[in-house]
Order: sequence, then structure tokens, then C-alpha cells
Amino acid sequence: MAAKVLFALSLLLVFIAESQATKVKNFFNVMNYGATADGKTDNSAAFMKAWSDACNSNGKVAVMIPRGTYFVKQVIFKGPCKGLTIVRIEGDLIAPSDPFFAKDTWINFRYVKNLIVSGPGRLDGQGSSAWEDCTKNHNCRPSLPISMTFDFVTNGYIHHLSSINSKGGHFKTYGCENMTFKKVKISAPGDSPNTDGIKIANSNGIAIDRVNIGTGDDCIAIISGSKNVSISDVFCGPGHGISVGSLGHNDWEQNVENIKVKNCTLSDTTNGLRIKSWATPLSKPLKVSNFVYEDIVMNNVYNPIIIDQEYCPSGTCSNKDASHVEISDVSFKNIRGSSNTQVAVNLKCSAKFPCKNIILDTIDLWQNRGVGRLSNLCSNVNGASYGKQNPSSCL
Repeated sequence: MAAKVLFALSLLLVFIAESQATKVKNFFNVMNYGATADGKTDNSAAFMKAWSDACNSNGKVAVMIPRGTYFVKQVIFKGPCKGLTIVRIEGDLIAPSDPFFAKDTWINFRYVKNLIVSGPGRLDGQGSSAWEDCTKNHNCRPSLPISMTFDFVTNGYIHHLSSINSKGGHFKTYGCENMTFKKVKISAPGDSPNTDGIKIANSNGIAIDRVNIGTGDDCIAIISGSKNVSISDVFCGPGHGISVGSLGHNDWEQNVENIKVKNCTLSDTTNGLRIKSWATPLSKPLKVSNFVYEDIVMNNVYNPIIIDQEYCPSGTCSNKDASHVEISDVSFKNIRGSSNTQVAVNLKCSAKFPCKNIILDTIDLWQNRGVGRLSNLCSNVNGASYGKQNPSSCL
């Protein structure tokens, strides 16, 4: 119920934001602050000055970035601001090619209430240099700059914006409340490392609606402390699917709860719907609960449905301890399409904290040519299956 209320609230906030955006009279054009749209001049100072003046002005304000190509180094747009703040990106923003030009983030919004960031412009992270460094020198740093991050933003609306070739991830929320991503396009090559589409951490009330994501890592990654997340009408591919986790690697992590994924399509992805946790002991169990996956189409997907509580990306884990992540109340309903691996549904749960109340309701998955007959695997899981089960349910 809480997830439904928050999603309805997020839709209301979108409606209010769109209606209010048309009433803005106070505009701050970056060109008036010395910005140059030549793709070479550093526009960071001009952008920051325009933001500062807008943020400190009363009423509804808008920072305008007109059409053109703008080279921008790291910028941090910090609040609190006095009123509704809109950033209208009509041009293309280009990051430095240097993989280490900034730590963690390229464009960052912090401590802002009532924020709109809109397109039709594009963020170009120029990530190829970072990917090459990763593959050639095995220097795959997790802290490569994410193209756009939101830290402690309340009532945010991100729409009609494009992001290509991020060095790290494309978008990330941390400590945010009531944010919506709508009609956003995300693109990076399928072999680009660590280029998550949208990453959600320690955030409440996040809605992702009608977003198209093709990337080299998780299309959407939901990690520690996330709750009341609604994902609908998302196309994912290529990428690693829609993932929860990884979880259970650190004692400071928080529960993840109330996640709904509906009416999405995954195509040519290395995973479909995935929950992953490490097989490591924690001082206290971590809870993952109340998930609904419904009306999902799979097209040539490896691991269409997978709970992996022995997650080990390096392949060098001992896995002597069972995962301390407790997974419960997860339903998969009306999942259909083609699998590119023989195990269509793989529920590999913790021996110490078995999965509870896992529901498979109307699952229809068939093999791609040459894959062979499909099967399901279950270990340490309690639940039930209903309706059509193809392949036969292991519950």
C-alpha cells in the first residue's frame, strides 16, 4: 500500500511540476554568464554562477542551457534553494575525456527541494577512455564519475533527457525522496564496464517510467536502503537486467523493501530479474521484502529469473558462510518470453536464511534455438506456484 501511495504522489508531483514549469518568468541563461557553445571552452564556472543566482532567487526559476555543445568539467549544484528550480538542458554537455577528471560524479545536485531537470539535451560522458583503461590495465575503479547524481534531493522530476557513454554509471540517487525519471534515454555499448543506467541507494519513493536503457551493466540497480520504488514501461537491453543488489557485503547496509516492476521488456540482456547477495556473515540479518514483478517480457535473456545468494563476480569467494540476507514475499507474475540459458528460473537462496513466500504465478518461458530443454532450480526456498508453469515449477 505504501508503494502505491508514493507512486500516486510521484505522479501528482510530475503533474504539478509540468504545469508550474510553464509559469516560470525568471530565467537564467548560461550564455549571459559567459558560457561558450564551442565544445572546447570550459563552461563550469558559467554554469555554477547561473545556478547560484537562480537558486538564491525567489519564486519559480529556470537555468537555461540553449542548443549547442558545451564542454563542462565537474559541477556541483548545491541547495537549498528558495523555490522551484528548473534546469532546462537543450544542448549537449560533454565531459572531459580523462577518466580521472573527477571523483564519483560529473554533474551533481545536492540538498535541493523541488527540482526539475529536463531535456531535450544530452549528457555525453565520453566514457571510452575509461573503458579502455579498465580492460587494458585492469583498472576498473568503482568510483569512476557517474554522469549525473542526486544527493538528498526531495521532489525531483527528471524527464526527456538523454545520457550516452558514461564513464561510470549514468544516473544515481542517494538519500532522495519522491523522485521521478520519465522518458529518459540511456545508451552505452553492451561491453562497457560499470555503466549502470539508474542506480538507487538509500532513497524512498523513486518512480521510473517509460525509460529506455541500453548499457554495459545493470539497466537499473537497486541497492542498500531503497524502498517504495516503482518501475514501469522500461525497455532494457543490452545490459545486465533489472537488479536488486548486490547486498550483504557490509554491516552498515540497510533493508530493501516495497519494490514493484511492471510492464517492462528485457531484450538480449545477461540477466532478467535478479536479486543478488554475498555469502558473507553480517552482525545482523538484512531484510529484503515485498517485491512484485508483473507483466514482464523476456527476449533472448540469460537467467530470466534469478535469486543468487552466492554472488561472487570475481569467482574467488570461498562461500563458506551462508548469506545473512533474508528474502521474503517476492512474487513473479505473468513473466513470458525466451531464455538463452537452460535454467530459466534459478532460485538459489541462503541455507541459513531460506527465502520465504516466493510466488511464481503464470510463468511461460521457452528456449531459444540451440539452448536445449529448459528447467528450473530451487534451493533453500519456500513458496508456491500458480497458473501456467513452463518449464515446470520447482516450488
